[in-house]
Amino acid sequence: MLSPHQYLRFFFSDTELRKIQITPVTEDASFRKYFRVISPDSTWILCVDKDYTSYPTNQYPFLVIQHLFSSCSVPVPAVIGSNKEQGVILIEDCGDTLLQDVLSKGTANVAGLYRKAIDIMVAIQSIKGKNGKLPFNRSFDETKLMFEFDFFLDHASGHTPSNGFPEKISDALHREFQSITQLLLRPEHFVLNHRDYHSRNILITNGNPVIIDFQDARMGLPQYDAVSLLKDSYVTLDDDFVSEMQRYHYRQLHERELTTMSYDEYLYLFDIMAFQRNIKALGTFFNQAYNLGKKEFEQYISPTLAYLPAYINRRRELAKSGEIILNTLANSNL
Repeated sequence: MLSPHQYLRFFFSDTELRKIQITPVTEDASFRKYFRVISPDSTWILCVDKDYTSYPTNQYPFLVIQHLFSSCSVPVPAVIGSNKEQGVILIEDCGDTLLQDVLSKGTANVAGLYRKAIDIMVAIQSIKGKNGKLPFNRSFDETKLMFEFDFFLDHASGHTPSNGFPEKISDALHREFQSITQLLLRPEHFVLNHRDYHSRNILITNGNPVIIDFQDARMGLPQYDAVSLLKDSYVTLDDDFVSEMQRYHYRQLHERELTTMSYDEYLYLFDIMAFQRNIKALGTFFNQAYNLGKKEFEQYISPTLAYLPAYINRRRELAKSGEIILNTLANSNL
């Protein structure tokens, strides 16, 4: 594997390289590596992804979806250049101020930023394409939803008081997860989703959102991205504000004729989807914190668990699995 400076030889001359500095960018829960490239006149982001080399030409998801989003006026960083053989991409530097950071400072026009984020979300959900082409050939189908549920079972179970879900409990949860998955298989309502639309994947540049980490975009219920934004593991929003933003999202969907759901059905599927999404996130946090040693993710486990009781109380379909999870993890000192 080359050093970051060696990768830059594919984009800059030797004279330019002598003036360039490189600093690592926080990787988050990604297997890709990012570096900020700093010259006297400008900055860029260098992405190193060994998986890029294995994709057929013109089928690397990041580049395909960046082009799609950009062509549909979705604000994403521009691609400056790429080298498939080395697995590197040079992209526009849109700064490092996340929506999460802006909210933590308490000076932001929160409602305005979230409306802009929802406007962009709906712009993504409005994009149409051919079923056989990326990203329209991927969806939150039964296999994908159950994979995410099972990811939680695989990675959370090792951190229960008994160092694993007993087989009887694990089997019961798996059955409940299968039933919940069936509730979410509504392809007639599917739209394009970013798939990870939370406050750490939304940069704020000159007061406006710019969307990153979009390479896993796929078809699914419009609630999936709305849940990611409004039931975010990294930022806890006031319940009244969440309700206001849910109404705003639903109106946008309705006005653009992207849904035939009633508002009650929208809220019902929002809760079911939120439960699934939060369970998936818990699996990720357990894996990152305890298997991969990234302890900074441990802090997001408790806030994510804290969302579950409200869904369980509102939706009887979630009661059994929710109670098993909460009762089992309650004594694990998380």
